[in-house]
Amino acid sequence: MKVDQYHIPVLLNEATEALISDPSGFYVDVTFGGGGHSRAILDQIDNGKLLAFDQDADASVNLIADDRFSLVRQNFRNIQNVLEAFGHGDPVGILADLGVSSYQFDNPERGFSFRFDERLDMRMNKDSGLDACYLLNTYDKGQLENIFSKFGDFKSVESKRLSTNIIEARTKKKLTNTQDLVSCIEFLVPHKVKNQFLARVFQSIRIEVNQELNALVEFLNQLPKVLKNRGIVSIITYHSLEDRLVKNFFKTGNCKGDLEKDFFGNISKPFDLVNKKPIIPDDAEIKLNPRARSAKLRVAEKRK
Repeated sequence: MKVDQYHIPVLLNEATEALISDPSGFYVDVTFGGGGHSRAILDQIDNGKLLAFDQDADASVNLIADDRFSLVRQNFRNIQNVLEAFGHGDPVGILADLGVSSYQFDNPERGFSFRFDERLDMRMNKDSGLDACYLLNTYDKGQLENIFSKFGDFKSVESKRLSTNIIEARTKKKLTNTQDLVSCIEFLVPHKVKNQFLARVFQSIRIEVNQELNALVEFLNQLPKVLKNRGIVSIITYHSLEDRLVKNFFKTGNCKGDLEKDFFGNISKPFDLVNKKPIIPDDAEIKLNPRARSAKLRVAEKRK
């Protein structure tokens, strides 16, 4: 499968050029997907090494035939253990392109999109036990309200209405397919904002199914332990929940954004910002790939 058929890499040049400091170094791409960013990294290194992560078994169809490259089927929340097992030492650069790939969105069987009437799945790792169908048919009202308010930025009254309608619908018939969900909630908003509304609902469920924010926090907290001093980390986010965590961590060394000081009153943080403001796609990239419009790239360097 061609890279651009699986997933068009976002901010490709910006993310990889900021990353490469040593063409002989060891690099990590924790979100392999279609392999676009990995191929760009390989183009910029000489006798260096690249290790890529992807928890989705389908990504293996994009395997790169290059002796410098290895792919492991792992979630990036396990980065420290994987790197210790891999045995190449500490990487000089780590790249993460968060969120869902175009392939996952556009493959009806994966159940990520309300554009298709397929089984409610939404798992990035198809071996994971929790899928959207199980969640929607077993979570209680309070649990559903929580994921819609936390992950979809719905107001309390909106989360309550969503949860109430889902529970009422599932008492009559198990919610199995994407349109089972759509049909029981789409009337809650005017037709002109229906797609935006459904996108937020599906995002909320997807984040919970894949524990995306928990995985991101675990990943970020491990970066100071695994990255070489003066190493670079480039992270592309797609919504405010992800971006806030990355922004806070780079600025303060923790995801809450609380500045911590050592015994002498010095601010204790492991990273310095390379770009003070996030890098965003230009109009030409957004025209080519509309899904890039919400992307933000943040780059930081690990302190000595």
